[in-house]
Amino acid sequence: MKKVLVLRRFLAVCVALSAPVTAFADLPDTVAQIKRSVVAVGTFMPTRSPQFRFLGTGFVVGDGRQVATNAHVIAAAPDSRALDERLVIAQSGSGRVSVRMVERDERDPDHDLAVLWIGGAPMTPLRLGDSEAARDGQDVALTGFPLGASMGIVPVTHRGIIAAITPAGQPLPSASQLDPGAVRRLSVGRYPVFQLDIVSYPGNSGSPLYDVNSGEVLGILNMVFVKGMKENAISSPSGISYAIPVSHLKALLAR
Repeated sequence: MKKVLVLRRFLAVCVALSAPVTAFADLPDTVAQIKRSVVAVGTFMPTRSPQFRFLGTGFVVGDGRQVATNAHVIAAAPDSRALDERLVIAQSGSGRVSVRMVERDERDPDHDLAVLWIGGAPMTPLRLGDSEAARDGQDVALTGFPLGASMGIVPVTHRGIIAAITPAGQPLPSASQLDPGAVRRLSVGRYPVFQLDIVSYPGNSGSPLYDVNSGEVLGILNMVFVKGMKENAISSPSGISYAIPVSHLKALLAR
């Protein structure tokens, strides 16, 4: 009888181990961890209303004093800023929004990436994963600010899959579109980007794209740079989103 009970328990364990795991079983816990490190990128001017002007999304990386975002996000800040207007990152917590000044930045325009160095105590950085190991159909999510600051600095999460790993740098329909930026991108050559089956909006530019279970960042959402190359013939872009593989962010951080 004892042997029968042991055998039944052994079989029950085997069945439990072989049962399919729900893809998003850990997503709420993952999102809770991710949200701590997602910030809004913008400019701050104490003499205007509102004082904070939203530009895009970013997330904490490195030793907790760096923020990753898209290069086009910070390019939207005026070059000739007034002395009292500064590039900043903002984060909500405990019912209030805290702002930190950006001390300097490093940009990779060829992959539309930027790293911002911020002052103050270190924040919690996100783990950067292996984007080369990403696969078509992989469950992913992104967290950012799809509507900017219009509804408050509150991170919003969208989930979906990597629909395809597709090359960027598609040929242009005509020579008239060969502006300096396009020439530089073509000289860099084609490199893979993640095409996503996820709804996203312009405010999501710079959001981390991460594995739903591990929380490791696989890419940086891009709403301008890649779409300009791959969908420039579409006047009203579809719900297709793109992300730059995190391997290029790692290279930028290593500079």
